[in-house]
Amino acid sequence: MIPESHIDILAAESYAHLSTVMPDGTPQVTPVWVDHDGREAILLNTARGRQKERNIRANPKVGVSVLDPDDPYRYVSVRAEAELIEDGADDHIDTLAQQYMGVDEYPHHGEESGPRVIVRVPAENVATSG
Repeated sequence: MIPESHIDILAAESYAHLSTVMPDGTPQVTPVWVDHDGREAILLNTARGRQKERNIRANPKVGVSVLDPDDPYRYVSVRAEAELIEDGADDHIDTLAQQYMGVDEYPHHGEESGPRVIVRVPAENVATSG
């Protein structure tokens, strides 16, 4: 579980770094918007067909690191096998757009390579600092 002491990092306008595994075994890291499912999981959002989604579909082992935007020495990090969920993903990206862009609807609906997906990273192996 994500400690109560660090859940505020995931509720803030923090950026996460998602690490996935490329087909050749090398890491691929992408900065992404972040959300959470209580203390149970970190939630991210992407479009089908993007490199991170293809990597997760082939190998769901991921790492996510999120820094406190006010204190870069304070962070939460999670390693787990991610799940890809399409149900509710369009509403989820709209919620993230409200948080990060201050708009009611994500402005790029329909421009991506495929439908939106939620990347759910269960809080299995959690590390924190600060």
